[in-house]
Amino acid sequence: MKQLRIRTLAAVFVVAGVLSWAGARLWDSVGTLPRVPLAAPIVLALIAVVLLSTALSLRARLKAQRERRPGAKGVDPLMAARAVVFGQASALVAALVAGMYGGTGAFLLESLDVPARRDQAIYAGFSVLAGIAVITAAFFLERVCKLPEDDNNEHGGAAPVA
Repeated sequence: MKQLRIRTLAAVFVVAGVLSWAGARLWDSVGTLPRVPLAAPIVLALIAVVLLSTALSLRARLKAQRERRPGAKGVDPLMAARAVVFGQASALVAALVAGMYGGTGAFLLESLDVPARRDQAIYAGFSVLAGIAVITAAFFLERVCKLPEDDNNEHGGAAPVA
């Protein structure tokens, strides 16, 4: 499984931000602007909490398993792989959504004197912060579920028996 790359997420964020900023300018020239929902940062923050709690739970279970504690509940490799895939997908979507709201928020910075637009800019800013939290939690989850490096074999298989 490939690891997340910060460059890919940054590229998605920047491209989405630029397109969103341009779209907001175009939409504003028509006379209206799409709204940034209040639920956007809340949903992103909830996803970040789910990812973080999953990572902490898996980390505790893996630690107990490594220390061979009696009654330690092991981690199913397939479940760990699914958690990592969920984290990676969440990070990509969060980069896209944060870029979209970041571009809209950047456009709204021009008119902070209008109370409705100021509120929309605040919601957009919180959405970007919550998106960054999702990405951070996804990286942490990926780090927790990463297999330890095998010094004897570069391909990750069993070490040769002599």
